[in-house]
Amino acid sequence: MPLTVAIVGRPNVGKSTLFNRLVGKRLALVDDAPGVTRDRREGEARIADIEFRIFDTAGLDDAERGSLGERMKEQTMAAVEEADVCLFMIDARAGVTPLDHLFGDLLRKSDKPLILAANKCEGRLGKDALYEAYALGLGEPIGLSAEHGEGLTELYDALLPLVNAASEREKEDRPGEAMAGADKPLRIAIIGRPNAGKSTLINKLLGKDRLLTGPEAGVTRDSISVDWHWQDLPVKLFDTAGLRRRARVTGKVEKLSVADALRAVRFAEVVVLLLDAQQPFEKQDLHLADLAAREGRALILAVNKWDLVDDKRQALKDLAEKTERLLPQIRGVPLVTLSATSGSGLKRFMPAVMKAYEAWNRRVGTGELNRWLEASLQRHPPPAAKGRRIKLRYMTQAKTRPPTFITFSTRAAELPESYSRYLINSLRTDFNIWGTPIRLHVRAGKNPYADK
Repeated sequence: MPLTVAIVGRPNVGKSTLFNRLVGKRLALVDDAPGVTRDRREGEARIADIEFRIFDTAGLDDAERGSLGERMKEQTMAAVEEADVCLFMIDARAGVTPLDHLFGDLLRKSDKPLILAANKCEGRLGKDALYEAYALGLGEPIGLSAEHGEGLTELYDALLPLVNAASEREKEDRPGEAMAGADKPLRIAIIGRPNAGKSTLINKLLGKDRLLTGPEAGVTRDSISVDWHWQDLPVKLFDTAGLRRRARVTGKVEKLSVADALRAVRFAEVVVLLLDAQQPFEKQDLHLADLAAREGRALILAVNKWDLVDDKRQALKDLAEKTERLLPQIRGVPLVTLSATSGSGLKRFMPAVMKAYEAWNRRVGTGELNRWLEASLQRHPPPAAKGRRIKLRYMTQAKTRPPTFITFSTRAAELPESYSRYLINSLRTDFNIWGTPIRLHVRAGKNPYADK
């Protein structure tokens, strides 16, 4: 394993800004308001020729027992426990605060190598304030400006011996073993309304409290990716912020959270829409399902809090009817009932995901496809347009992920939308392409006499 570094410190000292700079992407949400980061986020960082794993963590705060702040602190300390090195950041312009002393003592007891970094050191004022950091008794501080990229050379010098030592340990642990490239993980994004249980579901799948949860709605802000294995299959799970109706999204941080969640959907391969069994298929749920369909993602519906439903047989019948009626654009989408709290129904979760993923990758041979097209035309010919027949001559599959088909037709612009839907539904039924969007493009066949 490469060296793992956890960035820790008070809220709003610039941890997420430094994290984004080191990973080379704007992965973590950044705002002037304190406390934006809540869960710990992982990334692959690089400074010049050294590479390491890095954790962005919630700001350490002296919170009341049982509060959201206390749970955020527990997540941060879990990251400290997992990391090889702690990068303790303070705000040089604010000076050393009593909280810095408190958490400095806490980190000193962790018995992990500690690097002290004073952020916001750009300009003369920041450099003068750097010397105050010596009062923490944690060694020589590194002056940084995460916003402007200053001080990374000094951070490189501090990390280099630690990275080299981690590399040597890895060689000793794996003597003579070739470093095989890891298989590309299956990317699964879990989306839904606030408080649907997305973080709880991921924690249950992982078998540990990796993500921050609680009774409060909107606990998750960043889209957090977590590595997991299911039956030797590498999986990357994306926990996303709860998505409310657009009219209700007013704050800047929530807007950033929504944009982050939508980006996770676009990069996912399978999208799991988590519904609340007590309030399934709210209008926002339908918007989210339509979003996944428009983005061309494979989709499954997971109905959480199923243990709270009394008449499960009737509720399941109602869910199946509503799914067929309200989501005609993704007919046959897999439906799984579960309880993220107790874990009941989880054994059906990944098989449903794999079923949708396989349909998303389904490819049909051209010969088989054109035999199917001929039979479909005989069974239900396209209607005439302005008294003239429309002929579909040929069909091919252009790509998968999602399955995309092209058919060549005379008078293509006049083929009714209803007939395209008939072809798409027939493709689903005859080739078992359920739970994924299907794209069908109708193109005009080239007239061989046009240039004569």
